[in-house]
Amino acid sequence: MYKIGEFSKITSLTIKALRYYEEQGILCPSERDKNGYRLYNDQDYERARLIALLRGLDFSIMEIRDVISNYGGEEDLSYFLKEKQAQILERIAGEKALLKKLEEALPGGSAAGIIRQEYDIVIKEIEEMIVVSTRFRGAYSDVGKYIGSLYKAAGNKSFGCPFSLYYDEEYREDADVELCVPVKGMVQASGISCRKLPGCRTISTIHKGGYDELGFAYKALLDAAYERNLQPVSPSREIYRKGPGLIFRGNPSNYVTELMIPVREMDIPMQEQKG
Repeated sequence: MYKIGEFSKITSLTIKALRYYEEQGILCPSERDKNGYRLYNDQDYERARLIALLRGLDFSIMEIRDVISNYGGEEDLSYFLKEKQAQILERIAGEKALLKKLEEALPGGSAAGIIRQEYDIVIKEIEEMIVVSTRFRGAYSDVGKYIGSLYKAAGNKSFGCPFSLYYDEEYREDADVELCVPVKGMVQASGISCRKLPGCRTISTIHKGGYDELGFAYKALLDAAYERNLQPVSPSREIYRKGPGLIFRGNPSNYVTELMIPVREMDIPMQEQKG
């Protein structure tokens, strides 16, 4: 058995660190002597070596706790290290994407001056249609998770482009989304809704490019609606004319999305509201 000072020396962990790890419940002394002093054994030593390794690889205390509670040997450790490696690679990819955006935003970059596309605004009457759909709460990017199951349910009855209905008036991290695929007739499938989507009058435009810039298209639609004394109502609609595939995302610059916002005549003209 080792006293805390001796244990600190053989593990290269400070006494302060050992006490902290005890508080966190990841490295507690196996015994205490009659005076209450901490005593560590060889099993504690092996755990301390594991903790030191993980800390050196930038594992957080929460991650270390998770590893220790599920650790059964070197084979298990290999899985944890591979998962950590994948997380780091994902983070690096995110940082590289951010660096690219920063470079584009610098003077002389492709995004310098915030030059945006021109949007042609049209009023469209949308007819009633039958759709298979699934409604969920989540991130906007979660849409891709459900598209495959909808097309499987629709089978050879699917036609036209998939689209999303957004029921929130504001931007949300847990958006209320209904993903739809138009079909030629009623379809029955477990976990999938099939219903008639009523027609409506909409204000519409086409956005060419990635989904991260859809806000510019929405602004153009809202500005145009108010100029025409039209009241936007939900749900808005995003029709994916050309987007990522089921496996590969492709070049976002080539995406084509039609945005539609249902509208109705304002009871009081916008000019009078401002006055």
